[in-house]
Amino acid sequence: MHTLDNKKLSDQDIIQEKHDNIILVGMPGAGKSTIGVVLAKRLGYRFLDSDLLIQETYNKLLHQMIEQEGIDAFLEKEGEVNAGITGHKQVIATGGSAIYSNKAMTHLKEIGTVIYLRLSYESIEQRLGDLNQRGVTIKEGQTLKGLYEERIPYYEQFADRCIDCENKSIREIVTEIAEDFE
Repeated sequence: MHTLDNKKLSDQDIIQEKHDNIILVGMPGAGKSTIGVVLAKRLGYRFLDSDLLIQETYNKLLHQMIEQEGIDAFLEKEGEVNAGITGHKQVIATGGSAIYSNKAMTHLKEIGTVIYLRLSYESIEQRLGDLNQRGVTIKEGQTLKGLYEERIPYYEQFADRCIDCENKSIREIVTEIAEDFE
């Protein structure tokens, strides 16, 4: 038995305390932020958008950071910010490129359950507007299709659970995820 604030906790309680966050990963346009807000409200959790946290930390928009410092510098900063996230009972929506940082993803897996919001390439393409304005880390000459194909194995590798979001409403997706945490 362990104690925390004069309260006796079993090992299972401690494990649960460490893993009580929900981390959403997936392509830009997959709905991580939208689903995250609704899920957090349903569960009574805090919502954290790591892209907004990066912008607040560096006082720049994502696309400005990418344009001014380059993709590699941005990815390093993104990884550091994600690796420093703490707290409990949060739904954390990560940026689509968070999966490029082993350090960040290892940390996120330690503090919560990583859920991959899976959508087809066609759905992602249809949802996305101007990639540069969104702050999408896409290499010069790389296509959205190429980026999609590059990232899918990473999302699958780090995910504790994959949710197929194709042709589902936000409510259906949130219900499917929430059932495991209620």
